[in-house]
Order: sequence, then C-alpha cells, then structure tokens
Amino acid sequence: MLSISVSSFSQKKKAEAEIKDIMKDLDVAGLSVVVVKHNKIIYTNCFGFQDIESNKVLKENALFRIASISKSFSATSIMQLVEAGKLSLSDDFSNLVGFKVRNPKFPNTVITLKMVMSHTSSINDSQGYFNLDSINPDKSRDFAKCYNDYAPGAGYEYCNLNYNMIGAVIEKTSGERFDQYIKGHVLDPLGLYGGYCVDSLDKSRFATLYEYDSLSRKLTPAPMAYEPRSELIKNYTMGYSTPVFSPTGGMKISATDLAKYMMMHMNYGQYNGVKIISKESALTMQTKVSEGEGGYGLALRGSHDLIQGKAMMGHTGSAYGLSSAMFFEPNEKFGIVVITNGSNPAYLPGGNDINAVLRKTINCLYSNFIK
Repeated sequence: MLSISVSSFSQKKKAEAEIKDIMKDLDVAGLSVVVVKHNKIIYTNCFGFQDIESNKVLKENALFRIASISKSFSATSIMQLVEAGKLSLSDDFSNLVGFKVRNPKFPNTVITLKMVMSHTSSINDSQGYFNLDSINPDKSRDFAKCYNDYAPGAGYEYCNLNYNMIGAVIEKTSGERFDQYIKGHVLDPLGLYGGYCVDSLDKSRFATLYEYDSLSRKLTPAPMAYEPRSELIKNYTMGYSTPVFSPTGGMKISATDLAKYMMMHMNYGQYNGVKIISKESALTMQTKVSEGEGGYGLALRGSHDLIQGKAMMGHTGSAYGLSSAMFFEPNEKFGIVVITNGSNPAYLPGGNDINAVLRKTINCLYSNFIK
C-alpha cells in the first residue's frame, strides 16, 4: 500500500508492527487506516483480508458498510436544506415526516428536527427501525412504545429510528430519492465513490463483514450487510420507504474517501476548494446538544479520552461485525479513520464507548505519525 508522506521509515515500520500485534490479539479480519496531518493525508494502509474465504487481501479501494458514521451524511444533507431555506432545525418534526411524531406522555411538547438529529427526541428503537410503520400511529397500535418516559429535549438516547426518519425528511423536502440526493449533493461534489444503493456500486470492492463468536473466537460472514433489497426498491414510496437504504447506517465507502469526507468537516464544510455546507452549519453539527457520548451534536460527537489531552470530534460505527471510527481535531487539523471488517469487539477498562481495536489503532497511529 502507498505511504504518501511519513515522518520516518522507522516510525512507519514501528506503527505497522504494532498494528499487526493489535490484529493478532483481537482476532481482526482486516483493517484499513488513514492518517491526516496538517490537513493532508500522510498515510494510508490496509492489513489482513477483504475476504477470508477466498484469501483476498484487503485493498485501499475496498468499500465498507460504515454503520453509524453514515448518520453524518444525512445530517450534512439536512444542513444543506436548512441553508436553502427549505427547513429549520426548530421545525415540528411531525410536519416534516408526514405523520404525528409526539411522545404520548407529553402530547403538548413539540419534537423538533434538531431533537431528532441529536437523539434528544425521547424516541427509542424498542419496536425496530427498519420501517417507519413502528412509530406511525396510523400504522401501529404499539407506536407509544417508541417513546421514553422523559420529555422530548430532556434526555439523550441513541436511536437509529431517528435517522431513518431523517432520511425520509430529506426525500420529502428535496424531491430526490435519498441515495441519489447524497450522491449528487455530497459524494459527487467531493469526488468520492460510494453510496447507499448496493446495486449502484461495484460489488467486487465490498469488504466482507464478519461477526465474531467470543467462545470459538471465529469470524462468520454477515452477507446481510450488503443485501441489495432490489425488489423493495422497485416498489419504493418516496418519503416513506427510505429505511430500505438505511440512512442510519448504510453508507458504503472506502477508508480513504471517508477521510476526505472527514476533512470537509474538519475544515468546517469545505474540502479541496469545494463547499458542501457553510461554516455556521458545520459548527452547528459539531456543537454538543447533550452530554451523551462525550457531547453529542448533530451526528457528530466529542471524545476527550480517545487520545489523551485532545478534544476529538467525529463518530463511530458498529454493525454486522464491522467497527469504524472517524475522528478529527479541527484546530490542529489532524484526523484518523480506522475501519475493521470483523474483530473481537472487546472494550478497554473505562473506554466503553469505543472498542479496543479502534482505540488501540487510533492511538498507535497518533503516536507514530502525528505526535
């Protein structure tokens, strides 16, 4: 793999030896990493396998379903629509999504777009999040179970249903299908290859995702990660079928292209001369709304203990055995992307929000290439 610019050959070798030890200790299938320093990608590398069964070595152009980091693409799109005057973060979410979204325990409290984006909506995933019927009072008798006992705005609970509804709002507001909106307004302007529609991507580039059995220490393929859902898409209802694409977790992209996207947020909405959102919008996404997960903003969260002494901003993802992390320091202009397609998902003592593979690898890369 290409090392674009490293501080020294010995540091590179030391980092790679440490990473191989991490992979061995934590049964990692494959690992893709990118380091950004002084606002430039200085190091990219891949380790292990893209597909274990066929002995296919992981390559830099491999596409991963990155799980919850995907939410930030939806939030970025919402901020574009806010800037266009089509939405306001204070809008009543019921009016945006097309059915009543009210916590029945607090019927007079409006649930706003900002509450949904910041996981302070009082909505939960207890009834599932793969379709919107679960929370639609016209479709489900159990819709009330989707709400917690506290008032909207008064607490935090991470909720995937929030962002599958956000995807539907993007469609209703823009008039474009969710996956096509993201491609046309975020990915293409930045020159990135990826997306939410499996049938629109080169399947040979997908990194097989592996779920881990802690008893046998075996990795088992999770083919549902790239289920195309072609028939469901053929019978698609705009503004309602959106969870088919999983706005909450379904982005497929390489680590290198994810790092370029990260640099856009690190530079407050711009990358390589292309403006995706305004500085004001970028800062809004990075400003904590609650204390959840190190300080949760709008699909971006803080972390003050990931790298000692550094206030990092970013997001993690975990699904189908994959673990992903995208964190940056906007003032010092450095950032790190780490993605594994399968590993022991163990956590270090006191670090129960980001697993051991991600923590150890991020700190290895920071120590060897940035510090």
